Formats: sequence, structure tokens, C-alpha cells
Amino acid sequence: MKTVIHVNQHNIKANKDGKNRPVITCKTYKSNEYAKESVIYGKDGKEAARVIYSPNKPLSCGAKVWIETYGKVETK
Repeated sequence: MKTVIHVNQHNIKANKDGKNRPVITCKTYKSNEYAKESVIYGKDGKEAARVIYSPNKPLSCGAKVWIETYGKVETK
């Protein structure tokens, strides 16, 4: 089943009020699930990547949402 992971910029901006709304949406044809962190698994069942929302500890560049992986990444 196809899953689309979407970052909700509106919630990121709205969280400036001190609330901690989830900003990651995992969408399938069946449902929308909201989270602050999502794990992506490979076909072998092991963790392949992780989508992280960390408003209180952003990256040094200021990013509050990012993807981490130890797998091979190809850019196009």
C-alpha cells in the first residue's frame, strides 16, 4: 500500500503559540495518521529511515523537521 508522508507547515507555524501539535501526516487511501516522529521500514522489516519533528532541539541550520537514514540515498 502506498503511503505519502506530508509535513504540515500550518501546524509548524501554529506551534509558535507553545502548543506541540503533530506536524507529520502519514496518508494512505484508508487513513490519515498524525505524528511527531515516523519510522520507515525496509522490505526486510528493519528501520530504513526516520522522519523527525523536533521544535525544541532543531538542527544547527534551524530545521525543525528532517529525515535521518543510514541507508544509501540517491538524488535526482
